[in-house]
Amino acid sequence: MTQTGRVAGKRVLVTGAARGMGRSHAVRLAEEGADLILVDICESLPELEYPLSTPEELDETVQLVEKFGRRAERYVVDIRDAAALAEAVNCGVEQLGGLDAAVSNAGVLTAGTWDTTTPEQWRTVVDVNLIGTWNTCAAALPHLVDHGGSLVNISSAAGIKGSPLHLPYTAAKHGVVGLSRALANELAAVSVRVNTVHPTGVETGMQPASLHGLLREGRPDLAPIFQNALPIVMAEAIDISNAVLYLVSDESRYVTGTELKVDAGVTIR
Repeated sequence: MTQTGRVAGKRVLVTGAARGMGRSHAVRLAEEGADLILVDICESLPELEYPLSTPEELDETVQLVEKFGRRAERYVVDIRDAAALAEAVNCGVEQLGGLDAAVSNAGVLTAGTWDTTTPEQWRTVVDVNLIGTWNTCAAALPHLVDHGGSLVNISSAAGIKGSPLHLPYTAAKHGVVGLSRALANELAAVSVRVNTVHPTGVETGMQPASLHGLLREGRPDLAPIFQNALPIVMAEAIDISNAVLYLVSDESRYVTGTELKVDAGVTIR
């Protein structure tokens, strides 16, 4: 049977896959013919004011992928644990017979002014969003360097502009850009492409309620920084997944070191 779809037959690692954008990426890629290695921590962290995913949500993502007749290998792993992540990816690759791309999507967000953000919040956000992204790339790369592939690192509009009131997040997402540009240079010789995606706000579970309170009551002067140019408040996860699909697919075979903005124009404001 001939496989069809824009990423037919590709095997793709997705982190933060239990819900939100990660689930959306996984399902969109499956719809276009990919098999998936799905990773999520599936437990909450004390430094965050919103709950993270559950094992049941990760199982649901697996079921959604399988509805398209695609395979999904699922692993409950904290991407801050480089050894455990590498072991999971190695197992998934063995099950699927190879790897063609990785989508480093897992991320966390804290909210606070400069003088209320704690060292623990800094450590958690940087460890997950920046070092976790590196760990994901490092786990995937041994399986890509022999035949090429695509690393897609999810940054943010906050990785391009100086988004306030979540300093660790903005710093880490800028760091993802630097990491990705450097890797793109280093890996071009072995045909591994590295790109970043920069969403505006997306309706997912990653929403600290205190950020809206800060903007309404504490620093309303900063609210315009978060306003999109296009007349929407938030994008949908599928909008970001379509960009991920493009960067995983061979349609972008000569695209590397690029910041792909799906940001409703928020970064041009």
